[in-house]
Amino acid sequence: MSSKAIKMPSATKDSTILKIAVEMLNAPDKVPQLIEFDQSQPLSSIIQLLCKAWGLPDPENYALQFSESNNQNYVTEKNRNEIKNGSILRLEQSPAKTVQDILAKINTGSDIEQMMALEKLSKVSSDLTFALEFINKKGLSLIINNIETGKFKVNSLKFALMTFVELMDHGIISWDILENLFINKVISFVSNQSIAQDPKIIQQCLSILENIVLNSSGKNLHVEKEITIPSLISHLENPDRVIQQNAIALINALFKKADPTKKKMMADTLFSKQVRNKIYENLITKNETKEGLGTELAYQLYVLQTHMLSLLETTMQPKPDTNEQEWNSLMLDKIKELHKYAFENDNTNLEITTRRQTGSLSKDNKNKLGFKCEIDPTKDFKEVPPGALALDCMLYFARNYTEEYSKIVLRNSCRTDEHECPFGKTSVELVKLLCDMLHIGEPPNEQGQTYHPIFFTHDHPFEELFCICIVLLNKTWKEMKATMEDFSKVLSVVREQISRALADAPQGFDAFRVKIMKLTYIDITNLWQQERTNREVWESHAIPIKELKEKITPEIIDLIQQQRLGVLVGGTRFKKYMKINRKDKFWFVRLSPNHKTLHYGECDEKSTPSLEELGTKLAVADIKSLVVGKDCPHMKDLKGKIGSNQLAFSLILKGSEVHSLDFVAPDESIFDYWTDGINALLKEKMTSKSFENDLQTLLSMDIKVRLLDAEGIDIPQEPPVIPPEPEDYDFYYDNN
Repeated sequence: MSSKAIKMPSATKDSTILKIAVEMLNAPDKVPQLIEFDQSQPLSSIIQLLCKAWGLPDPENYALQFSESNNQNYVTEKNRNEIKNGSILRLEQSPAKTVQDILAKINTGSDIEQMMALEKLSKVSSDLTFALEFINKKGLSLIINNIETGKFKVNSLKFALMTFVELMDHGIISWDILENLFINKVISFVSNQSIAQDPKIIQQCLSILENIVLNSSGKNLHVEKEITIPSLISHLENPDRVIQQNAIALINALFKKADPTKKKMMADTLFSKQVRNKIYENLITKNETKEGLGTELAYQLYVLQTHMLSLLETTMQPKPDTNEQEWNSLMLDKIKELHKYAFENDNTNLEITTRRQTGSLSKDNKNKLGFKCEIDPTKDFKEVPPGALALDCMLYFARNYTEEYSKIVLRNSCRTDEHECPFGKTSVELVKLLCDMLHIGEPPNEQGQTYHPIFFTHDHPFEELFCICIVLLNKTWKEMKATMEDFSKVLSVVREQISRALADAPQGFDAFRVKIMKLTYIDITNLWQQERTNREVWESHAIPIKELKEKITPEIIDLIQQQRLGVLVGGTRFKKYMKINRKDKFWFVRLSPNHKTLHYGECDEKSTPSLEELGTKLAVADIKSLVVGKDCPHMKDLKGKIGSNQLAFSLILKGSEVHSLDFVAPDESIFDYWTDGINALLKEKMTSKSFENDLQTLLSMDIKVRLLDAEGIDIPQEPPVIPPEPEDYDFYYDNN
């Protein structure tokens, strides 16, 4: 590149002097300039010199911009520290001049000029400096007014909506400024399918409505009133992935903000068979894996599942302080119904068999249901969790699987030995276990993605899950030949069986039933035994093994450190967290191969940018320290808006302009790898759980390899005693 150098004042060798290139966009006659950029000099002075060299009048109409593909923001006094040696900047119209030109074309330009102006506006609005200038010049009000009055045609409307989302995303203006006229207009685009020519219009409108519901102080009520769940569900049939996830996100937002009465009405519609089938057919069956579904859509399905299960929370609540007598009466009626299904139905053959075995049935069959409190069984359901939910599940089982219910109750209630598996007690504990495994009553986790397809295939999925698992519990109890003293052991096995069956993401309850019934107690113990085998050597307390561990531990730590740094070199995609929720906003960070520089920049959900594509750099030497969890600056700023701060970490920097570089890892493994890697770069000790696990695993493997020659030899707990030295060293050797 030929260039004309400009000599800046005070161009001495100094850390404030940077060598950069400046080009002028859309001006091929202007030869790019190589300059020495003085960080101590005002930007206005540098721009004046650049304009003078190019013969440009009115320097106040120009500004510098970054030219990286992922960073084209204006250079300001606040972000000029991001300029590094070798950077390429460009001279562009200033924000004020650009705003002036765009507003003129929107107001008086032709349709094509207006559309081109709005297209440019939708791109530059992501820059905070420009956004402030545009909003101050009443540009946002103009965009809102033209959308309300329908002045924008389809293509212009698309860019206008994109601009609106970008401007509001900065958090400069409150969502409360929007009037019902604007909201109604946006809703009309979502509800009227004939207008949905361009998917971008529907994408942006759904996103706008979600933000109105979540971030305004009352406008959610108007959105609830004007939009229907079926109109949103219809968008799930659209093949556009972003429209699908934005539709589910809006449903989740409405559900979150609704009052209990409205929430129940929404749930009746949302989880009806017709609507449920559309979710299942258009999202789940077409994307059998989370990878196929996409991170954001998987998250929205997880949130929807969480909202669905949260409806059970009302049933879990303890008895009310008022109307206690009425509550007790209701519980007793349900218990009587359980008694009726167990002992008064026409189960003649089973009862005859039972009478032959035990002589006769107890007169007080109520106690034979196996409750903890035989005098007043209602007390079993006053503990939360599971509260009355356990009794509802038991009654659902009795009504819908009467024969299996009767067999379980009668066979266990009539046993005289210690191997009885009481139905009431085990049911309460099983429901409590399921509530814990499914995190019922907890808000959605920001990092969650685990949804279970079976919950979208049935009108009463939790109750159906209970029915399968109570049969499993009795089967496992029998296989273990358990007594009440073994109850916690049985529950731990059942928990493992349920967890492993759900992990396979069965597409229906029949598939889940087949899978879980194949996981016998023997299978679980074998799996646990295999996992324990890998820990046998390091669990040894033999002193020779301990000494060997101490000798090879530094080598293993160095190996783990190299692996962690390798992960950093390979790079990771992180999700951005901002004041306003922005979906599909990611950034990618990777370490240079020489371990001296972190490169980062924006990316989409699936790309893996190369080192050269990441325009922003951070020298490792500029990192002061690493902080994690609630001590991170962005966790303090967000004040709990993120569901969990356990995956957050921040790099505290030495520079004064940018205080920190903030992250939230997508999962615990990435969190551990990155915090370990950063600690390794800072010459600090690695402290994560993954480090401890990897250290122990590699130590075990290394020791096993070293002890192969000693196989079959018992290693003593104490080293053998060293014999005393001989009286002399005159040894005799027989060479024959």
